[in-house]
Amino acid sequence: MPVIAIIGAGPGLGAAVARRFGREGFSIALLSRDQAKLDALADQLHSEGLTAAGYAANVIEPASLEAALAQAAAELGPITTLQYSPLPSRDYLKPVLDLTPELALEALRFSALGLIHAVRAVLPAMRAAGDGSIVLINGGTSVKARADFAGTSVAFPAESAYGEMLHDALQEEGIRVSQLVIPGSIPKLQLANGLDDVAERIWEQHAAPGPFRTMLIPLEDGRE
Repeated sequence: MPVIAIIGAGPGLGAAVARRFGREGFSIALLSRDQAKLDALADQLHSEGLTAAGYAANVIEPASLEAALAQAAAELGPITTLQYSPLPSRDYLKPVLDLTPELALEALRFSALGLIHAVRAVLPAMRAAGDGSIVLINGGTSVKARADFAGTSVAFPAESAYGEMLHDALQEEGIRVSQLVIPGSIPKLQLANGLDDVAERIWEQHAAPGPFRTMLIPLEDGRE
């Protein structure tokens, strides 16, 4: 049975993606910092007939992230799809004149270095299988800096660059790496089916090779 690991899983987009992949027969590994909330979401998915389990981890603590992914693979099976979508701290949305070196480093650890650790944990199994997918979820500051969102404006482009390099390096091995840019909060985007539309787009990026970056809507129509 294929397995998706959703890093940054919660009751919104993470749950919608879990249901979309679950309908396709995937087991679901839910990762975030709060085990109680993960267990509640896993229980809800179980009640809908899906296989899911929660694994507490903090993306800025590599050991906990790697241990959670290893436990998920041991219990559910090798991870065949990785979604990297942790929600940035509001501290990363401060103005550029308030950005300290320490905060910039934390934002980079959260976005770019966390992704690198996660990928290195799941990639060997994908390469051995000759199949897999990695999907990055980012805001609009991954493609256009904003002086009032300084932390993500520094960190998201670094995450994006790593993802794009992976896309180029792995496409001949059958491993699809892509990024979905969501320029604004999903409720404000007025999508016909809300979160389900976003989950469907993520499924499409997983299912077939394509370009590295997809914009959910044009950047000028979003807010961040």
